[in-house]
Amino acid sequence: MKKFLLGLIFSCGAGIGVIAEEAMPPAVYYDSNEIGKDLGVSLSQRPNFGVGRINSGGDYAINMIRRTAPAGAIIHADAAEIHYIVEGAGVLTTGGVAVRTEGNGVVFANIEGGYSQRVSVGDLVFIPVGTPHQYTSVEGVVGYLEVRFETDENQQQ
Repeated sequence: MKKFLLGLIFSCGAGIGVIAEEAMPPAVYYDSNEIGKDLGVSLSQRPNFGVGRINSGGDYAINMIRRTAPAGAIIHADAAEIHYIVEGAGVLTTGGVAVRTEGNGVVFANIEGGYSQRVSVGDLVFIPVGTPHQYTSVEGVVGYLEVRFETDENQQQ
């Protein structure tokens, strides 16, 4: 029995040693000041809608978004999104149908038949692939961490 237990302990210890030898890269850290600088530059060019790019790859993008005014409907045919509200509040309308109109040479889209929900700090919204969405009301400002990613559903098409 002692030999069995010693063998088991040695086997488990050897497995741990192998795992420990295969070092993984560390996490990537983003300084809030750097994110803020990128967002500030964007807002200086477009005061109603700022984007601070945090990271992106072939199938994802992570951004800090800051809106100070409502905007037209958006549809991402190839990606889903998560919005995690970190500042302010507003009304996010999702679903339904995006209807495009044109006036004075400007094309604008609004959602008809969607669901409107007030969002505020701490709320999280998952927006599926192809779902129209728009902030139809902003209470001063609404800021959110946006994570956009392709899904398996899209990669099979």
